[in-house]
Amino acid sequence: MNEITYDKVEDEKSPVIKQLYWNIAFGLQDVDGLKPSRYMVELSQEHINGKKTYYQVQEEITSYYKKNSDNHIDDDEEEADEVATAIYEILNNKSFRFDYLTLKNYHQRLFYHLDNKKYNPGVFRLYNMTKDEPILNGDTVNYQSYDMIEETLRYDFQEEKEQDYFDMNEAQLINRICEFTSRIWQVHPFQEGNTRTTAIFIQKYLISMGFKVNNELFKDNSKYFRNALVRANYTNYSKGIKADNKYLMMFFENLLLGKDNKLDNEDLDVNYLFQ
Repeated sequence: MNEITYDKVEDEKSPVIKQLYWNIAFGLQDVDGLKPSRYMVELSQEHINGKKTYYQVQEEITSYYKKNSDNHIDDDEEEADEVATAIYEILNNKSFRFDYLTLKNYHQRLFYHLDNKKYNPGVFRLYNMTKDEPILNGDTVNYQSYDMIEETLRYDFQEEKEQDYFDMNEAQLINRICEFTSRIWQVHPFQEGNTRTTAIFIQKYLISMGFKVNNELFKDNSKYFRNALVRANYTNYSKGIKADNKYLMMFFENLLLGKDNKLDNEDLDVNYLFQ
């Protein structure tokens, strides 16, 4: 009897895939207007070209910021670099479990090396919050109350588990994925980093179900993705604005169906309605 053996998961070998993963990791930082340092980009290129392993890159960037904690130039670059290395590792790791605890785990891994007081990695927030949104003239989405975070996520994840995508046509499928993504983002369970955590989780979830995901969309349109989530969760009757998920649907149609919808951030901006 031939015994079936397991293979150890190794670092990605293909330079093309490695380049794509790093592009996504760097592109998602644009959600918060962050850019990787020149040093980080150089390290990623050494990894892509096979001169360094991923773990060497991870160790070198973390060591660099530890040694230069008091005199490195830009805290934003540190965040972009540390989070990008974590995003790459998550994308490279093929394992996935559909559970809100995985969402917590991803947040912890993304922000583990950063200021605990600011990010509180992997811990649900303990207070209510707002966030000024440029496309809403500085108004905010109403996020879930902090004391309802776990209960709400548990409900949303259970409802999603009960969905049967095989019985859906394309329009229904896209609408359902948009609804689930929008819901967990609106909960905004963490102090910081909710959009990046949501984006990585949704990518992993869709790939785990066998969808062919156009990952270039997250690389090139991360800010559009966030603003589309804002518009899907914002209502202001006095200004004639209602929650609208059509922009998020356009994003996911491009992501999963290969459509070529125009994804323009200016289309999401409703500042003119406040004038």
